[in-house]
Amino acid sequence: MNMTKDRPYSNPEAAARKLIELAASVPAVQDGRIYIERINAPFLFTLEASGPEFGAGLRYAIEQGWLDLQESGSFVRLMAPSASPFPRQ
Repeated sequence: MNMTKDRPYSNPEAAARKLIELAASVPAVQDGRIYIERINAPFLFTLEASGPEFGAGLRYAIEQGWLDLQESGSFVRLMAPSASPFPRQ
């Protein structure tokens, strides 16, 4: 008997891929920048992920070169399509 529900974003790669998907669906404001809360809120509240899962996914996406985080932490920027985690179709 399993009393806890599965955590689909406990794997940092899965969390990072979902963050990229969310970032791609949000319009950029200026210079390709996306407010961090525009991906944070849906990830935490709509998808019911946790803060540590968000942090691990964000770090993984940055390490892979998929996202660029501004120094202040207020904005992220999607990187070039060649660094995309999703295969071209």
